[in-house]
Parts: sequence; C-alpha cells; structure tokens
Amino acid sequence: MSSLKTIPLLDSAGELICGVDEAGRGPLAGPVFAAAVILDPSKPITGLRDSKKLSPTRRDQLALIIQRDALAWSIAQCSAAEIDALNILQATMLAMRRAIEGLSMTPTLALIDGNRCPVTAIRTEAIIKGDDKVLEISAASILAKTARDALLLEMHTRYPQYGFDQHKGYPTALHLERLKQHGITPEHRRSFAPVRQLLSEAIP
Repeated sequence: MSSLKTIPLLDSAGELICGVDEAGRGPLAGPVFAAAVILDPSKPITGLRDSKKLSPTRRDQLALIIQRDALAWSIAQCSAAEIDALNILQATMLAMRRAIEGLSMTPTLALIDGNRCPVTAIRTEAIIKGDDKVLEISAASILAKTARDALLLEMHTRYPQYGFDQHKGYPTALHLERLKQHGITPEHRRSFAPVRQLLSEAIP
C-alpha cells in the first residue's frame, strides 16, 4: 500500500496547500525547472509518486491528467544563464518561487520537496523525500520532470550532435565526450565544473 497521502484542499486551519518540486539541478545544460500543484480532492489521481520511479510513458500520461484535473498548476524555470549568475541552489529556489507565483489560485502554504524553502509571500514547509510522501509534491515532481524532458528533446533538434535526447543534459560519458568534440552550446552551464574546465582549456 502506498504511503502517499492527500492533504485536504483546506485543512482544519483553513490552509490552501500546494506541492512544489524541481527537476534538473544536476545536468550540465538546460534550465532548472520547478512546478507547483494544488490537487482537487474530488478528482483523485491514481499512480502519483516520485517521478524518478515512473517510466517516461507513465510520467507523460500522469502529467496530462494532472493538468486536466488539478485545481491549479504552474511550471517555471531558470535558464542556464541565470544558474551561472545565481548558482544552482538559488536558481532552483527562484524557479520554485516563480512556480508558486504562477498558480491561478494563491495557496496559503507550500509544501516543498527537500530541506530548503524558497523565499515567498506565503508560508512554506520543507519535506525531505516529499516527492514520495505527499501526492501534491509527487504531482509537481511529474510536471517539472516532463516539462524539462520535453525541452531537452527540443534542444536535441537544435544541437543533435550532443545527444540531449539520450542523456537529458546530465554529465554522462557520452555527454562529456560530445562536449570535448564539439565545445559548449549557449545552453550549457558555464559555472559547472566539467564545462568550466573545458572553457579554461580552450583559453590559449
């Protein structure tokens, strides 16, 4: 039996709660994404869990259901340039804040996956491994992951020689090999060590 629980739309204190999660902190290229979701208790969604534990096909199916049945949802991102300017932690927090602020309904409490919370106008609570504990965070995890994967497939059409459709920007052996062969793209995070090292080696 799943340990996931649905938090009521309005709890006993009258809170309107959303779940928030991110995708793409570790890759060398592309934005970091975040999503915020307020589920509808009258429309339960079967199969929600940490997006990393779902197949790509099932993630895509659930993303469509979430977008159809949730009371509100929002997806936001921070670009590679913003990541380089802010650092990945602060860029992730900013993407999360943008996702919360992009909701069509204003929550009174945001449950954040992990151990840190973005600075927002509403109260937040961090939940470690929340993406496999709370349905709202699981839903946000799925939206963030599918949105980022879709963008990486689009990046693959622009830069097919890098294999973004295979590694999604993560520092795999294939990605590192293609980086050495072709150099960096505007989508690469220059502040990340493998990219920074390539840039330094290119300087005569």
